[in-house]
Parts: sequence; C-alpha cells; structure tokens
Amino acid sequence: MSNTQGDLASLSRFIFRAPSWYSSIAFALLIAAFAGIAAFDSRFVLEDAWEGVFYIGVPTVVASLLTPPVDRLFGGQLTPNRASLLALTCELVVVVVLTTAGALAVLTPLSQTFVFDALIAALASIFALRLLVVMAVSHDSLVTAIVPASIQTVAAAVLLFVYSGTLRLFEVGGTLTDVYLSRANQAPAEITVVGPETFVLLAVTCVLYVGSVYLFLVVIDRPWRSSLGVSVLDFLRGFVGHIAEGTDELEEFFEQLGEEAVVPVTVLAFREPGGIEKARFVLPMIHPGPMGEIGGGNLPERVAKDADGLAFPPHATAGHDFNLVTAREVETIIDAADRALDRLEYTSDATRSYRASHGEATLIGQAFGEDAFMAATYAPAFADDVEYAVGLSTRAEARSGGLEDVLLADAHNCNNGLDGGDLGHVTPGSKRSFDMIQAAGDLGTALADAERHPLRLGVAWDRTDWTATDGIGPLGIRVAVTEVDGQRTAYVLVDGNNMEPGLRDRLVSHLTSALPVDDAEALTTDTHIVNTVEAVNQVGTAIDAESLCDAVEAVTREALDDVEPVEAGMATERAEVTVFGNDRTETLASHANAMMSMGGALAAVFILAVTAISGLIFFLA
Repeated sequence: MSNTQGDLASLSRFIFRAPSWYSSIAFALLIAAFAGIAAFDSRFVLEDAWEGVFYIGVPTVVASLLTPPVDRLFGGQLTPNRASLLALTCELVVVVVLTTAGALAVLTPLSQTFVFDALIAALASIFALRLLVVMAVSHDSLVTAIVPASIQTVAAAVLLFVYSGTLRLFEVGGTLTDVYLSRANQAPAEITVVGPETFVLLAVTCVLYVGSVYLFLVVIDRPWRSSLGVSVLDFLRGFVGHIAEGTDELEEFFEQLGEEAVVPVTVLAFREPGGIEKARFVLPMIHPGPMGEIGGGNLPERVAKDADGLAFPPHATAGHDFNLVTAREVETIIDAADRALDRLEYTSDATRSYRASHGEATLIGQAFGEDAFMAATYAPAFADDVEYAVGLSTRAEARSGGLEDVLLADAHNCNNGLDGGDLGHVTPGSKRSFDMIQAAGDLGTALADAERHPLRLGVAWDRTDWTATDGIGPLGIRVAVTEVDGQRTAYVLVDGNNMEPGLRDRLVSHLTSALPVDDAEALTTDTHIVNTVEAVNQVGTAIDAESLCDAVEAVTREALDDVEPVEAGMATERAEVTVFGNDRTETLASHANAMMSMGGALAAVFILAVTAISGLIFFLA
C-alpha cells in the first residue's frame, strides 16, 4: 500500500455508523426544549420548553420521518438513520445561529430584525447542507435532490407562516383560513414580527445557495470525470454507505472502473491416506482489497469456508491494481479453485525444505512430487506488495529448473507501515524483483534435484481472542508442520496485513529454539478486514510481540502432535475476473485525497462568497 492509498483508506476514520433514527429524534427534541427555554419568555418554563419543541423540534421530526420515503420516491436510498442524523445536525446549526444572533442583539445595537435575518440565513444554510448531503449519499440529479433536501426548511417556513399571522397581511380568506392558516394569537410574541418580506428573502437566499452547491459540485467533480470517467458523488455515496451502513454501493462504483483480467488460481491440498482432506492451500493471484469486505477484502475467510480441511490462504504476488471490484468476483475465484481441486494428482513423496537467497530476497520452498510450495520474504528489510508481473516471472523462473507447478506466496511479513521513503513495493525492473527471480530460480533447481522421501503433516489453528482492531482477522493463527526425512518445517499463517519490523524474525527464532522445529516461516494473509478503520494496522502494532510468540508456539505444538502420513497434490486453473486495473487504484486514491485536502478550502471560499452576497441581499432588502 502506497502513502496515497493509505491516505485513502484512512479517510474511513471520518465516517461512522449513524445512530438509530429514534435516538436522533429524541436528542433533537431535547435540544429543542432547552433552546425554547433560552429563546422564549413566557410565564412558565415548561411552556417555553414546549414552544421550543414545537417551533424548533417539529421541523426536525418532520424531516426525519418524511425524508426517507420522499427520497425513495425520487429514486434515492437515504435511510431513516441517516435522515434523522442529518435533521438533528441541521437543527443544531439553526440553534447555534439563533443563539449567536440573539447574544449579539442583546450586546450590540442590533435589533430583533437581525435575529430573524439570521434565522433566514440558517434555514437557507441547512437547505444547502441537506442538498449537498442528499446528493452525496443518495442522488445524482440536482432537481430530484431538491425535494427531499427542502423538507426541513419548508416545514419551518410553514410554521412561521401560520403562526406569524402573515396571511392576514394579504387580507384574504375567511373563517377556515383564519383558523388553520393564521394563528398569530397562539404564537409567542417573538415570531409575530415575521412578514411577507421574510419569506421572499428566504426564497431568494435558497435559490442562491442551490446555485452555490451546484457550482461547488461541478468544480470538484470535473477532475474525476475527465480522468476516471466517473463522478465523485458516486464515490462518496458508496464510501459513506459502506462505512456507515455496511452497504455494497461502493462496489457498484468500483465496477465502473474495473478491467478484465486472467489470474492463476493454485491449490495445494493434503489428504490422509483414507482420502479425507487434511489441509488446503489456496492462492489466487489477486489482492485481497481494497478494504473491509469490499471487493476481495474478505477473500481469506471465504476461501477458508469453502475448504474441507484446514484452509491456508496466503498472500499472492499481486498489488492493489488486482483488487477485485466486487465480492461476487470471489465466487469466480472459488469456482476456479474447485476446478483445480478436481484435477489433483496426489503423491506421498516430498523433499526437505530449502532456502535460497539473493540480494534482499529470501525464499523458502518444499517440493511435493514434481510441484513446489514457495514463500518469499525480504525480512529484515521492509516490503509490501509484490507486483503481479514480478510474481509471474518468478514462478516461471522457479519452474525452469524442472518443476511442473509452483505455488508462490508473498510472505508479506515485514514492513514499516506507511512511514519513510521506501514503502517496499517490489515492482518490475527493480533490483528487488531480480533478487526474487534469481533466488526462485536457484530454489527451483535445488528442489527439482532434491531427493524425495515420505511426507508427514500436522496442522492446527486458534481463532485467538484478538479481533480486527488488534490486527488479527477471523482466521486467527494457523500452522502447518511438514516432516520429511527427519526435518520439521513450520509454516505459520497469521490472518493479518503484514507485520511490524523484526516480528517475523522473532517468531521464527522463537519456534526453532523452543520447539523441535528445524526451520520456520511466518506469513500473513493480507486480509483487509483489519483495515476498515485504520489504514495501517499490522500484526504487532496493537499486540505485544511476546504474547503473539506464545500464541504461535501453542498452536505449533498442537500441529506437531498432529503430524501423520499424508499425500499432497497441486494444480492451477485460470479465472477471468474484473479487477481495478493498471494504475486505477493510485489514480483513485490521488483524486480522493486531493478532494479532501482541497475540498475544505474550496468550500470555505464558497461559504465566504455566499455569505457576503447574502449579507448584501439582506442589506438591500
């Protein structure tokens, strides 16, 4: 993950799940009651509170209850929880504005007219805010978004119209009109000064604010449409929906960006002599991202659920350009893995494990029959994703020595997060890529020429008490121990996204010194379940290293006790899937980060300009 991509993922910290709609309404009514006590001056405190609830709280309740069905009527998808939270926020804006204006009216020569001018500005402002939010999370069309966005402002205006007695000034109507549409005798004296000019100003101000919102959205949307061919509103709608409500709207956005790709899906399965599957390694050459359960973010867990034996889904040699665009694509991967499983030819012969190093790259590998498992690491140096092209070249070089098939995993076990200038990406043409290719060639030759002996295997796993916030996904800690010709090798798979520097070395050293294990390697799945809120949440960031070592040791002991004769088989199938595509992830991340960094400043400019124009309109009026 690059700095840019990390900044994009970290934006999720600004998004939270909306509280229940009834909680927002209850809080809104409470705020309205206190505001009424402060604003009105009747004989009784409870009467003031009731007037606050009626004149301030009722528009909020109306907006909370009516916005979702009206929004859906026009093709939107605003939920009751989101609508109620938005209405509450707008009520707070009105209360703050009126409180500030009232204080200024008392402390300065400003009259009550200033307070009502501030009220008009506040009602227009919440209309603009609601319009911006509704378009961001629910609508593409400005025209259709105006209707649900205007509900709170219209509700407040209707109350002012009825209870200010404005209709009497037109000298129209009869008994029914007086009873239902002109009730100034039942209203507090504070609002009876409202006249027709108030509503004219409100309408003019709302039109001005609508134009400003539209212009603002056009300005921030233009770079997205010109370079990506999509709207920023689609991204915002999907991003907020996923983080706040758990929807799949973000996947619909990613589908617009996707490109078709063909990826190898390799399966290495172990079975007991009786034919019962004991363990299954599944490695599709895709990236489990971009975040949470979006796309292939939860691929490791999906693979685990499909396996009969204990599943091991290590990280493949692929970067963020090979993120699956939707979770539906995972089914295509699973289908390819099942086809590979059906083609397996099992053997009971295997080699001892070997290591090969070149430059910063080190690979551990073990052959099962004429096929081999390999895992690459750059520890103690920092490394993140290995690019797809580098992985394909490395596999080809590993087979050049005589192996038939290779399952090549990126151990993904040592990185310094997003700090420093070297993020550890292994890109085509880099020295690191050639280090890996050379080491794989040496290892492939050694494994092809090595003697075969009977294979024994033991596996174990522990869900652990750690959660995604601790950097550990639902697959916990999984260990496979092979025993060939008296040599025991432990492969530790932690369901996390990379490891803190030095942790991998400590785990390997701990296992080989504390247990009858000759060699070991620690790998992570690169699950993005742990990155829903935090951009960087590596294994070892929140977990004490000693505690993790103890947990891994306990699982490895169970695997050692489970060692028994097995047969192994490997096969590869190809899957046609839709992925982000070349440079799309970086481009998307760059645009999103630029929008966040510049959007605030741009919004401030628009607000100042609109405020100045609004002030001029009020002055002239």
